[in-house]
Amino acid sequence: MTAEPGAGKSGQFSTFFVADLFFGVDVVRVQEVLRFQPMTPVPLAPEVIEGLINLRGQIVTAIDMRRRLDLPPRAPGQMPMNMVVRTGDGAVSLLVDEIGDVLDVDASTYERPPNNLNAAARELVRGVYKLKDRLLLVLDAERALDVAGEAKGASRGYAGGDGGK
Repeated sequence: MTAEPGAGKSGQFSTFFVADLFFGVDVVRVQEVLRFQPMTPVPLAPEVIEGLINLRGQIVTAIDMRRRLDLPPRAPGQMPMNMVVRTGDGAVSLLVDEIGDVLDVDASTYERPPNNLNAAARELVRGVYKLKDRLLLVLDAERALDVAGEAKGASRGYAGGDGGK
């Protein structure tokens, strides 16, 4: 068995949609869900970073999950939603198409990721839960957010800062 929380175990997942994919994140990692927020662009940031949002005084990096998954852009006028997740480095916002419900899943419905996922999605999915009418893709939040960690590390190194916390 794996030691990752939520993978192959019964539990609760906060769900969201990106294009026609249905994802879940372990509910304990989700800080909050918000409508689209105004963003400040980040020059020279990786393409998947949409910008920074000010969340009641806390600066939060926003990652566009469509770009992270190598999917086509949203339709004009379609505004993403923010799913703010907690990480070891603080909060990060995942920009998603639509927010779903909190679902209870049973360990007996867990399987490895299917081979027909595109390469970008396969890299970010730990496994799937077979639901009655669809598959719930379990997002590996650390991997999905890894690009933000790399960008922060690169900016500290480039600036010659102390790199301390």
